[in-house]
Amino acid sequence: MKPMVRIRRFRMGEEAALFGVFYSAVHRVARQDYTDQQVNAWAPSDLDQALWASHIRGLNPFVAEMEGGPVGYADLQPGGEIDHFFVSGFRPREGIGHRLMVRIDQQAEALGLRELHAEVSRTAQPFFAKYGFSVIEHNVRTVRGVALCNALMRKRL
Repeated sequence: MKPMVRIRRFRMGEEAALFGVFYSAVHRVARQDYTDQQVNAWAPSDLDQALWASHIRGLNPFVAEMEGGPVGYADLQPGGEIDHFFVSGFRPREGIGHRLMVRIDQQAEALGLRELHAEVSRTAQPFFAKYGFSVIEHNVRTVRGVALCNALMRKRL
């Protein structure tokens, strides 16, 4: 029997655990679509943790929890932007992303949003497409001096 996934709001003190989710997602899953140099620029092991913590607090994400710990997280900003959407690289394809996306859609409805948008990695584009997002444009972003390809995706509600 699969452990139950619970979706809840971020709690202060979870910043480091969410960094672990982010880091594992990039280094274990996204690496199939990005080079080592790109992965290390996107999610460096020596990322300033104070800066990270401040950013996560500002996002106030939903957190997917299993067996007492975070296994994914995603945010929805008031203007409809999803800034972060990550599932642990140790827990892929377990329905965690689905549960987070359902919660994002519920929150969007509660906020009366008409669309959602996100800059989505190559790796996550098929997942977002499955939930009704379409590619608007392809982008190249420079992160720590390294070019990373992604796409602006939008979903009309």
